[in-house]
Amino acid sequence: MKTKRLKKWDLSRLYAVVQGIVVGLLAGVVVSFFRLLISQGLKLVTWYFGQAHEHWWLLIVWVLISLGLTLILGRWLKQTPDIKGSGIPQVEGQLMGELDYHWWPVLWKKFVGGVIAIGSGLFLGREGPSIQLGATVGQGFAAKRHLTGVDRRIIIASGASAGLSAAFNAPIASSLFVLEEVYHNFSTMVWITALASAIAADFVSTVFFGLTPVLHITYLRALPLSQYGWLLLLGVLLGLLGRLYQIVVLRVGSWYSKLKWLPDDYNSIIAFVLLIPIGWFIPQILGGGNSLIVSIGGNAPTALVLLLIFVLRFIYSMMAYGTGLPGGVFLPILTLGAVFGGFFSQLMVTWGLMPAAEVPIFVIAAMAGYFAGISKAPFTAILLITEMVGTLHHLMPLAIVSLVAYMTVDILGGAPVYAAMLDRLLQHRQQTQTTPLKQISFPVFVESSLAGKQVREVNWPQGALLVELQRGEKVLIPHGDTIIRVGDLLVLNVESRTLRAVRQAMKQLVGD
Repeated sequence: MKTKRLKKWDLSRLYAVVQGIVVGLLAGVVVSFFRLLISQGLKLVTWYFGQAHEHWWLLIVWVLISLGLTLILGRWLKQTPDIKGSGIPQVEGQLMGELDYHWWPVLWKKFVGGVIAIGSGLFLGREGPSIQLGATVGQGFAAKRHLTGVDRRIIIASGASAGLSAAFNAPIASSLFVLEEVYHNFSTMVWITALASAIAADFVSTVFFGLTPVLHITYLRALPLSQYGWLLLLGVLLGLLGRLYQIVVLRVGSWYSKLKWLPDDYNSIIAFVLLIPIGWFIPQILGGGNSLIVSIGGNAPTALVLLLIFVLRFIYSMMAYGTGLPGGVFLPILTLGAVFGGFFSQLMVTWGLMPAAEVPIFVIAAMAGYFAGISKAPFTAILLITEMVGTLHHLMPLAIVSLVAYMTVDILGGAPVYAAMLDRLLQHRQQTQTTPLKQISFPVFVESSLAGKQVREVNWPQGALLVELQRGEKVLIPHGDTIIRVGDLLVLNVESRTLRAVRQAMKQLVGD
């Protein structure tokens, strides 16, 4: 009598989900405290400038405090340059295998530095730092579990997804953002781990902040079809402004470097001091802009006031980001989009071209459009704003504005802003320690010249070796006669000295 062999269960995905949940819970706690301290800091700064109207000498104290914070943050920036700015380019560089850093100093310095910089009222966002904090938590988890290679990168990606989810309470969009914009990998193991991590982090954040969507904006009715023409115009204008934003944000750091009298790591004194007139006259627009977006969506001021706010926030957010302080552009971009959407629609109302009840819809759509154009991640923009606002009624206007803004920026030659930031970072980064060999991966797209070819027929870049081919749920060891198909994930070992050249060559081959 023959006994039937029992099929061995494959628990790899369950194990990945469990790991993702653990990382999500840890990252959710870290980012929720980060978010809470920033909100309390903004309340304290708003109160402080209110008191300064009665006690003018508090402005002198602010300058002295700014000097002290500048010295502390400048020292940290010099010691640990990976805490600079948003943090998203650093995470993307990690996942691409082009840079790495020690997780613990980045974690605590990014946390404290971000609370100081963003909580002081500067026009910086918490979302980029939250992504890096989550990714760094994942990196620490991977280090404790002795994970390496692809397994380590998946955990880092899941931590990044958890960080954004905890910051925005948007687990689906957070997972998609990491896959679409940061990791560029949609394999099953990556997305289920990232989604599990994002859901766990969202649960923790909900315990801290409740169930109300982060940007809860209510409106009375859906947008009539007769008003859809204005969405096209709005998308074009957002695309033009988005390209301008890309140009300025990528150059502002070099403008600061021309200030020979001030070391680069201590430029933040300029941002802190120039915040005084904003805090004195209009403290309600301080910070990343979360409360400003909600107020505009609920009761938008006049078009002239909104135009002034847009110009001020554009200039001041550039000044703040250019200093290199730990803070991002994610929420400031959404805020600028909301303000411009309010300005555009209020102008239409003034000219009698639309009723005032439709202003909130244009505010919401403009947020998605501006982010879609600048980041060139339209799917993330649509899902993110939908989750943050908490309703699907505006989905079609969001999609139209996002697509038009994206195409406008693309026609003007704009690249995804975070990828461009990473290129700038890698160009100026001095590698002090490198490993002789790194592993990177590339998905094969429909337009790729590799599709349908045998491995031996491909002129692979010098310094690269194809070691693995992932096809759906299968992992193949490639041979010369292995045929490459659309959707395959190519895993290569690359010499560190040729990493950038290989990456550029592979982008051409895979059709990215």
